[in-house]
Parts: sequence; structure tokens; C-alpha cells
Amino acid sequence: MTDAVFAGGSASPGQSTTVGIVVNPVDGTVLDSFPLASAGDVDAAVRAAARALPEWSALPPVERSSALLRLATRLQERAAEYALVETRQAGKPIRLTTGFDIPGSIDNVAFFAGAARNLDGKAATEWDGDHTSVIRREPVGVVGSIAPWNYPLQMAMWKILPAVAAGNTIVLKPAEITPLTSLMLAEDCAAAGIPAGVVNVVVGTGPEAGEALISHPDVAMVSFTGSTGVGKRVMQLATESVKRVHLELGGKAPFVVFDDADLEAAVHGAVAGSLINTGQDCTAATRAYVQRPLYDAFIAGVADLFTGIRLGDTEDPDTDLGPLVSRRQAERVAGFVERARRDGARVLAGGRAPGGDLAAGAFYEPTVVVDAAQDSEIVRDEVFGPVLAVLPFDSDDDGLRLANDTVYGLAASAWTTDIFRGLRAQREIRAGTVWINDHIPIVSEMPHGGFGQSGFGKDMSTYSFDEYTHIKHVSLDVTGQARKPWHRTIFTEPT
Repeated sequence: MTDAVFAGGSASPGQSTTVGIVVNPVDGTVLDSFPLASAGDVDAAVRAAARALPEWSALPPVERSSALLRLATRLQERAAEYALVETRQAGKPIRLTTGFDIPGSIDNVAFFAGAARNLDGKAATEWDGDHTSVIRREPVGVVGSIAPWNYPLQMAMWKILPAVAAGNTIVLKPAEITPLTSLMLAEDCAAAGIPAGVVNVVVGTGPEAGEALISHPDVAMVSFTGSTGVGKRVMQLATESVKRVHLELGGKAPFVVFDDADLEAAVHGAVAGSLINTGQDCTAATRAYVQRPLYDAFIAGVADLFTGIRLGDTEDPDTDLGPLVSRRQAERVAGFVERARRDGARVLAGGRAPGGDLAAGAFYEPTVVVDAAQDSEIVRDEVFGPVLAVLPFDSDDDGLRLANDTVYGLAASAWTTDIFRGLRAQREIRAGTVWINDHIPIVSEMPHGGFGQSGFGKDMSTYSFDEYTHIKHVSLDVTGQARKPWHRTIFTEPT
């Protein structure tokens, strides 16, 4: 039985009366069960983080950097173990965890180990001639972070790393259905020499542990990744004590294919971009807009590739696509498709849960939906499953208008061999990331975050330090004069 709390450098059982269960979505077997964290556990973790803050924030950046480099080494040594645990708890194919989740997480650690030594500010100068101005970046304080279930380890990294690299301490609440790698990470942080209380993890439900964390008076900042609906609740709770808030919320990424695009590249890009992590990715390609000359060939090509995708045991390296994270999520995805059918859309491929050996799991076939209306649920709402809706468009203006016809703005892509079309698309599409002739790749050096109801603030890159630091202006008199010229605005100098 796993301990649901890692706080102040040690693990302990949760004190909630609610029991957490971690299930392998491939076959429904229980991997672990344990009492979840209570509001009291959250309070203890926040107090541990507050105690650790003065020492950690005062360390020279090189020492924080060295600790993160040691953590990267430990993760590399345990990479295969992390990959297997992530595969089992989240239903991810082993090819995905070994080729994307774990290497990306380790790279993030290495990046922030370097970035910790590069907290920049404006160069000192005398702007008014009488004072030297200096900009300091100072940590915000104790950060309360809530991470989602779709990328358990990577999202834990995105929360923890910029926070602690900048000198903050953190209490992380991972999703209670996929907490195992986050708890492993907390243990490895301690083993790498990161002081007790700097990184704390509490595994509990949103209503009990999550809301206690957001509302805690000693938490200075809240970072949340998840659905837009829950994000609104997070923001509401945080405003009551005027906490800083960072939100990375839902997405409905458009995939715009112009009529001069490389058709083969666009088809393969749409399949990979919509099926990554079984579509449980807020940047996944979910609605493709294809200019009419390529439309028929595009939907035929995507449907053909979808039917060849191999579903199966996630520990088998030949498996292409795993299950949804849970039966509940699979049923939710199926509901979207069934309602689209009822409203007149056609399903060209997939559209059902497979039977046979896969019936015990939370599987759903890769699904292509056509003839749906722009204002339909399946085009406008986040499905979070292996479903791609494809719609035609006529003019370039139409394609870009449709791409922007959404409350979300996390990611998008445009496909064209015309440089001017590509430049127009990247300029006019309102999204935090716009890919040209690709969809999904991310790197630690570049920021990730959205527009509109996809939230605000950035993960990854040095831009994330803007979320986790206060900017302080320090002004130093350089004249040595007791009586300053500006004092005349307050009182008259004696003659």
C-alpha cells in the first residue's frame, strides 16, 4: 500500500476516510489502494514547505542547480522503472512512455538545472541621473500546484521545476487516479539532496485536498492544469485571498490544411496529432479543416490509417494505442460520438469500443467524424479521446475564421507549402502554440500556455519564471545629498 503523503522529507499515510484506487485501464486490475490525504495532511505539507522556504530561497542559484542535476541523474538511472509505472497507471503504450514521457521529463530537469542560474533582470543604470535602479527576481513563496492525470510525471515536472529552480517551495496534488510516479519523484527529490519540505506531494480528491490547498493562507500562488470548468473554480477560490494564479486549461486545437499542402504529410500528421496519448492531450489535433480540393483524399487517408492502428497490451512494444485512462472516460468519449451520429454526422472509421480480449479495458477505437456542423458539440467541446472531426472550407479566410471560432486557444497547426500562407496562419491563429507543417512537438526551451479559456501563464522555458517570481525594483541614491531636489515639491527650502 502506497503512502499518499510525502511532506517534510518523509512519506506517511493519508488521513482521509476516502480510499484512493489506482487501476490499470488495460484490464481493470487494481494496482494500488490507500487512504487519501485529508485537509489536515495538506496543512502539514504547506507548513513543511513554509519552513523550508527561507533556506531554499536564500541558496545561491548554483546550489539549486546542482541539486536538480543530481535529480536528473537519479531519474535517468530509474528511467525504465518510471516508464513501466507510468504505462500501468495511465494506460500509456510503453513506446510512448519510453520515447516521450520519461525522456521529456528528464530533459526538463536538466533544462531547469541550467535555467536556475539564469534568473535575469534589467541591467543597472541611473535612469534619472540620481539613482541606480536594479531589478531583482524573488520567489513568490509556497506554491500550491494541481496536476492532471493525462501526463502524470511530465505535468508534475512542469509544476515543480520552474517553481523550485526560482527558489520557491511547492506542495503538489497529483490526480488521485495516477499519483504513483509523482510520489516516486518526491522520494527521488529527497534522495538527490533537495532539502526536506522543498518538494511535497499530497494525493487527495479535489474537493477535500485540492480546495484546502488552494485556500490555504500560507500558499502564495496556485498553478492548475486541467479542465476549464475546474479552472474557473480554482480561480474563484484563489481570488478570495488574492493569490497569484497560473492556469493551463482545455483545448480544441484546429488542424488547418490548405490546398497546396503535402497531403501525405498532413494525413500522417493528423493521425499522430489526434491520437497522441489516445487523444488525451489538450494540444491534440481535434478538429481538422481541409480546403475542398484535398478534403476527400484527406478523410480517406486518415480513415485508412486509423483502421490500421493497433490497440492492445500497453506493455507490448508493438501496441500503437492504449486505452482511455478509465472506463468513465471511455464512456464519456463514446457519448460524444453517439450524439454526433444522432445529430447527422457520419463516422468513417472507429466509433465503438472493441470487443474480444480488449473488452475488459477502457479502449475506444480511433474515430473519424465528418459532416458535423461547426456549432455541434463534437466540434466545439473538448472530447479528450481518439476522435478527429473533419470539416471542409473554401477560401483561406474561411479556414482561418473557422480555426479561431472557439473559446479555446492553446494550440493549432497549419499545413501548407506556401511560405506566405504559413506566415499568415501563424500570425492570425489565436493560440499559444502554432505549428507549421507539424503538430505536437514541444521542447523545454520554448513556452507552453494558452489564450482565452485555455488559461494564462506559461509552463516550461525561462518564460515560466515570470509566473514563479516577483519583480522587485530596488532604487539606490548615488548623490549622497541629504536634501534632494524633489523635496521642493513638499516644503520650501530655507533661504
